[in-house]
Amino acid sequence: MSTIIGVLLAAGSSRRFGSNKLSQVLPNGEIVALQACQNLLAGTDKVIAVVRPGSEELTAQLQAAGAEVVICEQANLGMATSLVSGVSACLEADGWLIALADMPWIKPATILLVAEPLRKGTMLAAPFYQGQRGHPVGFSQLLGSELLTLNGDSGAQAIIKAHLLQLQKIDCDDPGILLDIDRPEDLKP
Repeated sequence: MSTIIGVLLAAGSSRRFGSNKLSQVLPNGEIVALQACQNLLAGTDKVIAVVRPGSEELTAQLQAAGAEVVICEQANLGMATSLVSGVSACLEADGWLIALADMPWIKPATILLVAEPLRKGTMLAAPFYQGQRGHPVGFSQLLGSELLTLNGDSGAQAIIKAHLLQLQKIDCDDPGILLDIDRPEDLKP
């Protein structure tokens, strides 16, 4: 059976939010990053959470939730650096689901839907809600070398564009794939 690893990007600086958004409490009482991690764990074989240096409390919480934590020493260089750190920590995977820790409303069932095509050999998969692509995005081992060359703050957009014809679009009834938290008012979906 294929091993699909969830890579939870949790190394951002929360500049727009004004404080650490990943430690905020959601209306259901759960912490933002922990909810995103638990959802990702429910749909993948393992989760690698990437955090920035100095995130001891977040590290402990994510480890307690069942994630393996990687500290990205150069997180300030952008999202791609964090993504490369996560993928590098599990190069043996058959595929990776790249998820954002500030997106706690993605349903575990949606994560399973995105992981399934990767298990069957699909190169690239992403969920779509009402015609809009969301997260997490799944990448097969075939794209591993391309993922490792990323840099900057645009994540894996260039890889998605380069392989758009191979992208398996997964329609879902999950608005959570589009909802991230950038400002305090975003804490309520």
